Amino acid sequence: MSDQPRGPRKPGKPYRRPQKDPVRILAFEALRAVDERDAYANLVLPPLLRKAREKGDFDGRDAALATELVYGTLRRQGTYDAVIASCVDRPLREVDPPVLDVLSLGVHQLLGTRIPTHAAVSASVELARVVLGDGRAKFVNAVLRKVAQDDLDGWIAKVAPPYDDDPEDNLAVVHSHPRWVVSALWDSLGGGRAGIEELLAADNERPEVTLVARPGRSTAEELLREESAVPGRWSPYAVRLAEGGEPGAVDAVREGRAGVQDEGSQLVALALANAPLEGRDEKWLDGCAGPGGKAALLAALAAERGAMLLASEKQPHRAGLVAKALAGNPGPYQVIAADGTRPPWLPGSFDRVLMDVPCTGLGALRRRPEARWRRRPEDLDGFGPLQRGLLRTALDSVRVGGVVGYATCSPHLAETRAVVDDLLKQHPEAELLDARPLLPGVPDLGEGPDVQLWPHVHGTDAMYLALIRRTG
Repeated sequence: MSDQPRGPRKPGKPYRRPQKDPVRILAFEALRAVDERDAYANLVLPPLLRKAREKGDFDGRDAALATELVYGTLRRQGTYDAVIASCVDRPLREVDPPVLDVLSLGVHQLLGTRIPTHAAVSASVELARVVLGDGRAKFVNAVLRKVAQDDLDGWIAKVAPPYDDDPEDNLAVVHSHPRWVVSALWDSLGGGRAGIEELLAADNERPEVTLVARPGRSTAEELLREESAVPGRWSPYAVRLAEGGEPGAVDAVREGRAGVQDEGSQLVALALANAPLEGRDEKWLDGCAGPGGKAALLAALAAERGAMLLASEKQPHRAGLVAKALAGNPGPYQVIAADGTRPPWLPGSFDRVLMDVPCTGLGALRRRPEARWRRRPEDLDGFGPLQRGLLRTALDSVRVGGVVGYATCSPHLAETRAVVDDLLKQHPEAELLDARPLLPGVPDLGEGPDVQLWPHVHGTDAMYLALIRRTG
């Protein structure tokens, strides 16, 4: 876009070129990629930051600010949209998306950071001049000056309906979640107001980076030698980088001996690996293995017992990611690209089967905040038949006496207990095992026999796990 003025200048007033701010320009580019290409910030932002460092535009503080601007804006998008809507004279859908992105970045600086008001407004207006032009920069300036007249609590009091009038809509605005997601999470969680508010607030917190030491290749003790590393809460293989450390700087991660993996995912794999079996324990299956985190941990655990892992993933490019994650595993394994609903293996071939099915991902909103705005209730209709088909495949694939682990990174009841209950009704040869003893030391696991983890309770993604034994 040209830096030249769009109209005649007033006499005696020289034209001033807009000042380019690399941090805010990068944050804007990341938001545009999320909006235009349905990209995920956790995939878009790292290469942008790497490129900026290589050009010499960024240092560590710049990267931290850019990251906060992107993720903070995405996490509070719903709240900020409500604020912006009250400050413009048209429906938000009539505001050009690039303008709305600049406004949202500005509102986050005003209401969600400690950046001084004058600096937040002037930096946002300069960004608008660079990426939108002078005309729309004036619009941005006018809106942000209105926003700057109050703080976040004051704006929420103005734009959110009273809790007593509409609890779900109040929580949707206050905690920046779509109303249907608030309703679904509340149903899954049960209980009163305190629990759902804590869960929604946890979704808006920046999660710590969690590493997994792959057994036989690395240890938690090795990872704990890293700066800012502290032990995991529940998994013996977990180490947290408490101050937002860079996993790519960890030797064991670069060498594939360790990986980045949420502790909830580690617990799911460990529970399946330690579930009691009747008879042999030689062949394991990860039936939805991409991108490979659970498969790598399972393969390492299997190798310690002399068992082999077959990792199957439908999408070839994701199967490639699985192969990369498993490279160097000390025991036997195989990676294939195959449709889990039409498997190429024979029935009853495996002793343990993990089926971590595709889902809405509502359990990982801390890591992918933009997902909450992309998902729709009707998405459940698309996932439901696939989830049921994959679970039937898992039960058919395990031998009599073997164990299936059904997992989702979603707490939505339609993706968790409803799927498992349907299988149990249709297959009397399947019985639920109590998964809770297989997560030793983890508190507040509910009435069982299945397990639902929560960000605000366990500090993990909201992973669900049901363990099912085939009895006949």
